[in-house]
Amino acid sequence: GMALSVLVIVLLSVLYEAIKMGKAVLLRRALLAVPRNLSQESLAEPEEEESNNPTQGRWFRYHLGQTLFHVVQVVLGYMVMLAVMSYNAWIFLGAIVGSTLGYFV
Repeated sequence: GMALSVLVIVLLSVLYEAIKMGKAVLLRRALLAVPRNLSQESLAEPEEEESNNPTQGRWFRYHLGQTLFHVVQVVLGYMVMLAVMSYNAWIFLGAIVGSTLGYFV
């Protein structure tokens, strides 16, 4: 039972690190989707043809993806934290090993 618990904590920690990296990749893609020729005039007075701008839709999808990744990351982080708060040395080491493997991969 203890070995299975440690394995689950290792996998949760690896998943936590993978989601953190996925969020960073989505942030990079979202920043690339924002048009570079923004000016104060275009922000103050949006034109009618900009409502069908595919760049805005793409940015919104990336932002929505980041939000979902963030929620999953917070939930996983709290689950790992609660497991570590059991004050079991093996569970603690499993969280450390999983976090290290996740960051390395």
